[in-house]
Amino acid sequence: MILTWARIAMIPLVVGVFYVPEPWLSLPWKNATACALFVVAALTDAFDGYVARKYGLITKLGAFLDPVADKLMVCAALIVLLALDRVGAFVALVIIGREIAISALREWMAQIGAHASVAVSSLGKLKTAAQMVAIPMLLFHDRLFGVIDIGQIGTVLIYLAAVLTVYSMLYYLRMAWPHLAQRGAR
Repeated sequence: MILTWARIAMIPLVVGVFYVPEPWLSLPWKNATACALFVVAALTDAFDGYVARKYGLITKLGAFLDPVADKLMVCAALIVLLALDRVGAFVALVIIGREIAISALREWMAQIGAHASVAVSSLGKLKTAAQMVAIPMLLFHDRLFGVIDIGQIGTVLIYLAAVLTVYSMLYYLRMAWPHLAQRGAR
């Protein structure tokens, strides 16, 4: 759980690096720093999950905070990318809106005892992977080795993530629909 809190603490750093005055830190260094911080946070998430499962350190608070930290990290990065004009408003809205909607759906499903119906699927994991690769590329936004246009690759991946976001949201809603219809009839 310490790693989850560390991830949450990194969020203001990823955002704040872009507010450092230009004479202190040039834009390419801001890009590289934000990218590195985001990658460290993402790797920390993967490591945290591995350690929790391997050693049976899963707690209710950790199970709650881990996805919250992920969503905060993704949403904060998307807002920064939107402000930097590196991602479109529609893409950011789709991804952030889905995160809020599915979180609310999961909370409601848990309250009615049907949380398993909207458990994380492989489609959701694929969406997350696309986001977690696209966002650091968009934060970096410069050419790698002066040749590879990382920003362009990140743009393609964030659009892929947006498509997977919509598709996974529809999947979760379809899985929850029998419960939604049953509860709505009462």
